[in-house]
Amino acid sequence: MKAVILAGGLGTRISEESHLKPKPMIEIGEYPILWHIMKIYSHHGIHDFIICVGYRSYVIKEYFANYVLHRSDVTFDLETNQITYHHATVEPWRVTIVETGDKTMTGGRLKRVAPYLDPGEPFCMTYGDGVADINISDLIEFHKSESREATLTAVAPQGRFGATIIEGGEVKKFIEKPAGDNGLINGGFFVLEPSVINRIAGDDMPWESAPLMGLAADGQLSAYHHTGFWQPMDTLREKIYLENLWISGRAPWRIWD
Repeated sequence: MKAVILAGGLGTRISEESHLKPKPMIEIGEYPILWHIMKIYSHHGIHDFIICVGYRSYVIKEYFANYVLHRSDVTFDLETNQITYHHATVEPWRVTIVETGDKTMTGGRLKRVAPYLDPGEPFCMTYGDGVADINISDLIEFHKSESREATLTAVAPQGRFGATIIEGGEVKKFIEKPAGDNGLINGGFFVLEPSVINRIAGDDMPWESAPLMGLAADGQLSAYHHTGFWQPMDTLREKIYLENLWISGRAPWRIWD
């Protein structure tokens, strides 16, 4: 199975770093968040990736072009212009990087990579800016058991602020960043049938508008409930939060070790 990752947006809400690189290339620890997402899929046996790029796409291309070089001992034979890699410690990934335009919306990006998908075969798709300790294998099996065109992962986002329980002016209990209002949202990590691409009109169509709404209206959208860790990286605050988890060795999404 292939995994499509949307990695072409501007990331304006984290412009402190995205003015220099695509948002998915912002690092958590020493690795881009894109790498973290790929490691989650790879842990569940998905090694074939299609990366939808746009804004500063060359940064992503150069990263993977040099990936083996940066993770290996290497011999450069300058006379013959040959490079020999030794003891490469790399994942068994196949990465297809597709130029999907700087201003293309999420649906349009998905439509543009249709030629790279396997006809008649379901595929995974997610955003290039969020991590979770999601069981991708269970998600795929759930999608197959539901027999619908699309499955999204429904999550309950964490509250931003601590909550207090007060009685008569006295704080009885303090809860640090509890779950939100119990409302479930689209957390990405989709499993899709190729037929969903027929619902996308063109570059200007967001995946989250007419395509998803139409699937829901037609009874073709399932929801896989993920109750574990899930965190997007929309702001610098969230980037720092994820990085602190990674550095501390307590990153819940690090399921591959």
